[in-house]
Amino acid sequence: MSEGEGKSTQATAPALDSKSESTASPPSAGQGVSSVSPPVSTVTQGPPAAATEDEEEESEDESEILEESPCGRWQKRREEVNQRNVPGIDSAYLAMDTEEGVEVVWNEVMFSERKNFKLQEEKVKAVFDNLIQLEHLNIVKFHKYWADVKENRARVIFITEYMSSGSLKQFLKKTKKNHKTMNEKAWKRWCTQILSALSYLHSCDPPIIHGNLTCDTIFIQHNGLIKIGSVAPDTINNHVKTCREEQKSLHFFAPEYGAVADVTTAVDIYSFGMCALEMAVLEIQSNGESSYVSQEAISSAIQSLEDTLQREFIQKCLEVDPAKRPTARELLFHQALFEVPLLKLLAAHCIVSHQHMIPENALEEMTKNMDPNLVIVESRAVQLKLSQFPALELDKFLEDVRNGIYPLTAFGMPCPQQPQQEAVKSPIVPPSVKTPTPEPAELETRKVLQMQCNIEPVDEGAKHHLTLLLKLEDKLNRHLSCDLLPNENVQELAVELVQLGFISEGDQVRLASVLEEAFSKFYSRNGSLNPVTVSS
Repeated sequence: MSEGEGKSTQATAPALDSKSESTASPPSAGQGVSSVSPPVSTVTQGPPAAATEDEEEESEDESEILEESPCGRWQKRREEVNQRNVPGIDSAYLAMDTEEGVEVVWNEVMFSERKNFKLQEEKVKAVFDNLIQLEHLNIVKFHKYWADVKENRARVIFITEYMSSGSLKQFLKKTKKNHKTMNEKAWKRWCTQILSALSYLHSCDPPIIHGNLTCDTIFIQHNGLIKIGSVAPDTINNHVKTCREEQKSLHFFAPEYGAVADVTTAVDIYSFGMCALEMAVLEIQSNGESSYVSQEAISSAIQSLEDTLQREFIQKCLEVDPAKRPTARELLFHQALFEVPLLKLLAAHCIVSHQHMIPENALEEMTKNMDPNLVIVESRAVQLKLSQFPALELDKFLEDVRNGIYPLTAFGMPCPQQPQQEAVKSPIVPPSVKTPTPEPAELETRKVLQMQCNIEPVDEGAKHHLTLLLKLEDKLNRHLSCDLLPNENVQELAVELVQLGFISEGDQVRLASVLEEAFSKFYSRNGSLNPVTVSS
């Protein structure tokens, strides 16, 4: 798998994560897992000339909607995103998320025969359901999947986050072309972000193995945020029509990969070590036109590193014996990377984690009337003044921390919550059936500051129209509008709203009380059919 190169587009919307939509058990620990990254589109600027009729027609053709997901949320366009060595993916297209209003990637995998898919259906479903739950700032988001089974063929379609920026490989090539060297701080920051993502995957129970980590499957955004391509199950690679290997990426795979039945997370550490080496030297010389990278070239690249700690760090990752390779967590504490977090970084993470309690412009408001020469920190002979920490710079730093560019690796790493195992219906949905996209039961934690409930009669009292307006503690408003039957139980309604993530469990009793009061007033005045409003 590597970067894809799409056709030029007129505009690119930023990719946003949507919520998970399914739960299932994780893949087995011994299962090799391959990566599938959303392709990268190259946006080109043409000369400032008027578009010809042919160009306009071509643009219209590319934006034409070819197909919709069963739920109607995802719309596949004609514009195909080309890929080079993405294992198992037959085609990938730009698509639109009609709920979020952003572009995504519509990936298709064709099974050669329907019976091949039927044999793997449950395995594919279980793993894909688990992958939808992965939430990490440094992992490309996997949004949704479904199966399309016809009489003579089977197709699995899955939606991934659209990465409009380039791959790490492209960035390294540009850097070398400009005769520049890799900045040590940037190298450390990138390694930390990649290891943070790997540590997250490997901390699953059982661990999730990425299995296809290369500089082509790592993406770098314009703000410096690193994302590794989302992962997909081994079944995709083994039972599809299209699955090719390219020599240019073979050196990223651990020696034991393919030689043993059950690989471990150590294969990802080997691949990471090769990525870290390529990031440090910008390019590992291949063997002429074949693109094959020899062991001699790898050894030569390692020896060219001047930093002893950096060299030792990479050599540990590239140990032939997988048992001798360190874990992603251990590498985060290696001397080549680890630094004691600054108080500034700890404070920034504290602010970001309590963002709902702190206004966006809090720093500016707090400092605008203060004396720039005010000494805010004094230690021995060192004095730090307010003017040395401009509010704009601090806001930019907070934004970087919020985006995941400076993860706190010295503390507990985020771990995905393991889903409860339960029977899940088959993912095969007839394409002609459209149903609303189900949302997960994600519990709300924010408290409600104000509640307002309004009830109006509908159809001459046969139904009631309920309107709920909530003001949350982070100053955001929440609105619910629906029709209810006269025999609705307000206690059950309050419980259901907690389960759907509309209110927190702590506000359940309060909401039930407001609903009870509103319905009581409404029924006492039912003869007049006038609306009732209750606030709390």
